[in-house]
Amino acid sequence: MQRHGSVIGIRAEMLEEYKALHAAVWPAVLAQIQRSHIRNYTIYLREPENLLFSYFEYHGSNFAQDMERMAEDPETQRWWAVCKPCQIPLGTRKSGEHWAGMEEVFHCD
Repeated sequence: MQRHGSVIGIRAEMLEEYKALHAAVWPAVLAQIQRSHIRNYTIYLREPENLLFSYFEYHGSNFAQDMERMAEDPETQRWWAVCKPCQIPLGTRKSGEHWAGMEEVFHCD
């Protein structure tokens, strides 16, 4: 199992819309997350900075391949098209990232 954390900004004027979207995530998107071997997926909000922190656990054997399949899924693409206007990617993120990946510096079970 691999733990993943990432961060992105959220537009203040779209915060309520983003919360509403995530209060009723589309079933096909949830199914794709499961097929991609992602478990314990959580998104946290930090105000007043308007940052979203994402955490999930990956239980598969080929992360890159599973993320590629997710990115190719039409319903996931449609979901991202609805969510992305709400988000503000960090200027310091790595090339190819939308959500900026984070380094795990501590973990305790």
